[in-house]
Amino acid sequence: MRLQGRVAAITGGALGIGRATARLFASEGAAVVLGDVETAAAAAVAKEITDAGGRALAVAVDVGDAGQVQAFVDRAVAELGRLDIMFANAGIAHSAPFLDHAEAQWHRVLRVNLTGVFLCCQIAARQMVKQGGGRIITTASINGFRGVENLVGYNTAKAGVIELTKTMAVELAQHGITVNAIAPAQIDTRLTRTLSDDARARRLARIPLGRFGEVEEVAKAALFFASDDAAYVTGHTLAVDGGYLAGGLWSSSGSAR
Repeated sequence: MRLQGRVAAITGGALGIGRATARLFASEGAAVVLGDVETAAAAAVAKEITDAGGRALAVAVDVGDAGQVQAFVDRAVAELGRLDIMFANAGIAHSAPFLDHAEAQWHRVLRVNLTGVFLCCQIAARQMVKQGGGRIITTASINGFRGVENLVGYNTAKAGVIELTKTMAVELAQHGITVNAIAPAQIDTRLTRTLSDDARARRLARIPLGRFGEVEEVAKAALFFASDDAAYVTGHTLAVDGGYLAGGLWSSSGSAR
């Protein structure tokens, strides 16, 4: 019960990594507030947790809207008394070649994936300062380190999250708040399951461990950062990537490129 008595807010909590993290945090004793635009799915996760004896509530939130993020944090504090952990996990993607990438999609992706993280972390941190400390976790990506093709907006946003995480860590350390990022590679989620067999095979060839990651494996990294085990870790980005960054990009023939 590494999170006994703590309150954790998780954005993008309805599906995938967010859902797995909410369930794990609850099993470790945390009360969980699930923020998502998919309110019915978030409510279903909250019900799973409460049916299992945990404490959870679902709140509709658009992370790119400062007023909604403030209301999300205020609701957590009003109903559960405090906020100890913010996992700024919500994100979207848009795939298009750089020369054809629409400006509207560029703004949409950065609004959720970078501005949304900034707002969630800033508003949560203000509450944590009042309480004397806390844990902030962001979801970056291995794409924040590599120029993966056809994802210019996503890659740029995730690189921004990595630098935002470092800056927050430096500024918030004096308040007893640690800030760390998780950078997943290919994870088995609803999105990756829609890939064609050929696309999955190409991505798999780039992973030294030879498989996609599971959402629970990312959740365990989030649990580490949220717990006292990581009390002296801040400003770090942890790749949960099966060796992708270490091995580099590989062609289908197995040669480096």
